[in-house]
Amino acid sequence: MADSGVTDGPEQRDDISRAKTEGKELTKEEKQRLRKEKKHQKKNKEKRDDKASSESEKEKKPVSSSSASQPATQLPTQKAVPAPAPLPASETPAPADKSAKSKAELKAERRARQEADRASKSKKGEAVQQATTSKSKAPPSELQPVVKRLPEHVQVDNPEVLKKLAKKLERQQTPGYNTAKKIPLRSDYGYKVSLFSHLHQYSRKAPLTQQLSIPSSVIHPAVVRLGLQYSQGIVAGSNARSVALLHTFKQVIRDYTTPPNEELSRDLVNKLKPYISFLNQCRPLSASMGNAIKYIKKEISNIPNQCKEEEAKSKLQNCIDCYINEKIILAAKAISKYAIEKISDGDVILVYGCSSLVNHILCEAYEKCRKFRVIVVDSRPRLEGREALRRLVQKGISCTYVLISAVSYILPEVSKVFLGAHALLANGYVMSRVGTSQIALVAKAFNVPVLVCCETYKFCERVQTDSFVSNELDDPDDLIVTRNGKTQLEHWQDVPLLGLLNLVYDVTPPDFVDLVITDLGMIPCTSVPVVLRVKNVDQ
Repeated sequence: MADSGVTDGPEQRDDISRAKTEGKELTKEEKQRLRKEKKHQKKNKEKRDDKASSESEKEKKPVSSSSASQPATQLPTQKAVPAPAPLPASETPAPADKSAKSKAELKAERRARQEADRASKSKKGEAVQQATTSKSKAPPSELQPVVKRLPEHVQVDNPEVLKKLAKKLERQQTPGYNTAKKIPLRSDYGYKVSLFSHLHQYSRKAPLTQQLSIPSSVIHPAVVRLGLQYSQGIVAGSNARSVALLHTFKQVIRDYTTPPNEELSRDLVNKLKPYISFLNQCRPLSASMGNAIKYIKKEISNIPNQCKEEEAKSKLQNCIDCYINEKIILAAKAISKYAIEKISDGDVILVYGCSSLVNHILCEAYEKCRKFRVIVVDSRPRLEGREALRRLVQKGISCTYVLISAVSYILPEVSKVFLGAHALLANGYVMSRVGTSQIALVAKAFNVPVLVCCETYKFCERVQTDSFVSNELDDPDDLIVTRNGKTQLEHWQDVPLLGLLNLVYDVTPPDFVDLVITDLGMIPCTSVPVVLRVKNVDQ
């Protein structure tokens, strides 16, 4: 211990080590001696580590050589200790911390190198796995994201999404017909309000069929006719559009023939994709139409491969007929049965626009000798309430016709408000003809109950709290009115920064709706997620 610089003799150190190993308490003097020894050994250790690090940097030797040289320098300090000399210095009391720290540093260096080797090996293994699985798996760009995103037609302000949508439409062409023109993106019409710039705005004067000639081998003639009826407003209303779509697909299935070396369940779904894209370009699909399309695709995919073509086609046509009968016709009868219970003699019922379901309920109630009066509220530019007024008066029901601007004056004498719905969203909001939320708000202010009548096939899993994110823009030229031979907005497109906004739908919060009457019964708006969950389980 001459190199340690400690003046105490070896006998005293032996006594201290024995007392420590036997578990006896040390005196203050012995503790002070131990501290001095530790300080001196720590200084010597730092000097040796500095020398070893400088030598290793010069010679660039591996860590094992330095680790072999360090224990050799520690051997002289361990001769006086009654423990195995060449092995762990941690057993000796004085140099315990010193040797442990040096070994810890060496272990840390070894671990760092081992982790670096493992990381490099794991990277190589991942590269090999990706190379082997890239043939079987689709690239990440084609995989569907886990998080639900807005549809692509809502993100039209993003040029990358526009390119993606254009490529998607190009891919949705029937196989084997490479010379035909692709289904184009329909050009927007007029200046749009900046808040709704992400939505499409089309003109009825320029339908999609004027941009190109569509041969029957690309788009079925029945689909072309239906698209023109949608764009011109001839077929309007959620139920009417859904029924027309199902009948058109029924005709498409009837005329379909499976190509050679193809399966009906796969080829027919691919055949329907350009049809759906064409109809969406003519007019954006409603929530009820989307649910009907999902149903048809599910039934097509469930057809076994062993099934014959004629048998499969007849089965699909029967499924479409059952869907129309159960989800629309029988559902309307069930809803009218529940709604009539809420109509009493002497009631004054307010309706808005032209809902085929609400008209059916009122006609059924009148046939059951319920005495009531109806106030039909209407709004520009469509003035759909005139058609509802014509149907109700034809049945002999007493009616009053007012515009939406006078609804606050007429509501004090109203006892109930019956409204139709375009869709019922998963968060309980009601999506319906624009103006519905205004009527529900005023009715709530007058404490008049608001009843919404809606079939369950219109329930949608989409969540929406405003009318800006997802909506539909109608032809802005519908807002132009000619009075006394003068048209004030005839050349509105020549005026810079002038935009005409013709919204189709709005969203009503569930706070303004007292009850929703469905074919499953009368439920609050908050029960919509429960109905959606039950429908998913049944399917």
